[in-house]
Amino acid sequence: MPSTVDYEALLRDAEMRVTRPRMAVLAAVYDNPHADTNTIIDAAREQADEVSHQAVYDVLKALTDAGLVRHIQPPGSVARYESRVGDNHHHIVCRSCGAIADVDCAVGHAPCLTASEDHGFVIEEAEVVYRGLCPDCAQNASHRTSPRKESRV
Repeated sequence: MPSTVDYEALLRDAEMRVTRPRMAVLAAVYDNPHADTNTIIDAAREQADEVSHQAVYDVLKALTDAGLVRHIQPPGSVARYESRVGDNHHHIVCRSCGAIADVDCAVGHAPCLTASEDHGFVIEEAEVVYRGLCPDCAQNASHRTSPRKESRV
């Protein structure tokens, strides 16, 4: 996880001005993987309490446009942001609690970019969303569905 100096370097390397709201939002995204906007707002306000909702939305758009953060929106979920950019990774989403984890491409260099039919498009990215139950929810589900032992009196 980058330090404050690294956030400054990330912004400068992207030819963005270094501002307190940008630093706070960038730190919030790095500190809260796959966070929704409200979580990012709360985290950013811990570092810069004067940052407004609108400023966070504007900064998230600017950071996304600059390629410093990635906007994702798994089906059935609100928009979320992550700091892992520049690769073609995917996500796994828990159907029960909504937890999200990164999943690397299974084989080779971005194999999922080779579509069976590209219809003339120049494909730059593919999104795959795996769905299932996270370990905690799977364990809780198995406890609820396991047969009860009868007690003998």
